[in-house]
Amino acid sequence: MNWVERHLARVARRHPLSPEEIAAIRSLPGEIRTVPARATVIREGVKLSQSTLLLDGLMCRSKTLRNGKRNVAELHVAGDFVDLHSFTLKRLDHDIETLAPCTVALVPHATLEAMFAALPRLARIYWFHNNLDAANHRETVLSLGQRSAVERVGAMFCELRVRLDIVGLVYDDSYALALTQTDLGDHLGLTPVHINRVLRQLRDQKLVTFRNGRVEIHDLAALQALAGFDDRYLYLNPEPL
Repeated sequence: MNWVERHLARVARRHPLSPEEIAAIRSLPGEIRTVPARATVIREGVKLSQSTLLLDGLMCRSKTLRNGKRNVAELHVAGDFVDLHSFTLKRLDHDIETLAPCTVALVPHATLEAMFAALPRLARIYWFHNNLDAANHRETVLSLGQRSAVERVGAMFCELRVRLDIVGLVYDDSYALALTQTDLGDHLGLTPVHINRVLRQLRDQKLVTFRNGRVEIHDLAALQALAGFDDRYLYLNPEPL
């Protein structure tokens, strides 16, 4: 699956698209850039006139306190618009970072506006995807507030399996994940030591192995049960638009 097709697969997984809508989405990418790992692509507060479409790699939304403590609020995989919300906000209240080497397409807001004017149903579909991002955030907040450490990690692995499978990046319940234990801790509100302990527990229970940037899920049903994972918040079968 080529890069733009990953984004198309993400959109079409939820809503059937007409030939005209497919053609419009395929024509979205403007300038294409490669970005190294651990780079800040967008800084909080900078005025924006384009949105970033992640074609390949792994990115995140993050916020950092004055004392240096960092929160990874959202993980973005290939096929995601990492800042579609900048189309209306124009400035972000957070940074956008790369976690792995990435290929991105820069889509001018004027291009999005013209597409939405010509094909109004696509405006509703992309509004849906902004709402889907909000649903992901709520699930993360639930994990941070109520799930145990092992449940948080297990739920994250289950969610990423679904999202990466949609764009063709899961192979035999295994997928690449270029996160350090510090990244995992920043995302899930845990220390690296605690993350290490949880990963060892999941491995010893023969549920998941996370090693050398790769996740291998050995018993998906048992992992979902342990984490209390329910994919309804991912809206895989939404109402027609």
